[in-house]
Amino acid sequence: METFRVLVVEDDPMVAEVNRAYVEGAGPFTVVGTARTAAEGLELAAALAPDLVLLDIYLPDMDGLAALREIRRRELPCDVLAVTAARDVQTVQEVLRNGAVDYIIKPFKFERLQATLLAYARMRARLRESADLSQAELDRWRAGLGAAPGARQERSLPKGLTEWTLRQVLLYLVNANRPLSAAEVGNGIGLARVTVRRYLDYLVQEGRLGVELQYAPVGRPVYRYFLR
Repeated sequence: METFRVLVVEDDPMVAEVNRAYVEGAGPFTVVGTARTAAEGLELAAALAPDLVLLDIYLPDMDGLAALREIRRRELPCDVLAVTAARDVQTVQEVLRNGAVDYIIKPFKFERLQATLLAYARMRARLRESADLSQAELDRWRAGLGAAPGARQERSLPKGLTEWTLRQVLLYLVNANRPLSAAEVGNGIGLARVTVRRYLDYLVQEGRLGVELQYAPVGRPVYRYFLR
């Protein structure tokens, strides 16, 4: 497998060095440069033409989301992986909407980053081998991004559920850091309670969420969901 070139954009030099070690220990990757500001990162992205940019959101001169938008505006031929402590839902949504291949929240384990990098490497290699792809190949790749090592990456979601909405539901629960009802999650991400309930129940079946029944003095009891 070919080696993929990576640019690390991280203002903390110690964290940047850890990220470098993680990237180069994950597989066929080499770090071709590091930047401590968004401006430096944009300059190096243009000069070095990396395959992938590991991009922090909290940068001293410009936030990483603005830098990502600038990468897209300049049409720089690189993919972007957000690796950051920023975890609010709006930032996560905007980063993914602007084309990041994945979003990894600090602190994270090496295995989490490695899983995404290897899935990325497999797909990039496949893209360079063929002029077209099957739906099954795309689905396997998307399932591989963000999956823990050993996860059943070829499992498909039940009919009517999408990976994008599933991530929104999970990220909202992560950000809230407390048990929430389907109605509360739905209000938070702009979806109907009935729709959100399907995703929550699916996540419970998969063992990723727990659920508790909360009784009130008046009215019907409410199911509240929490991260395991």
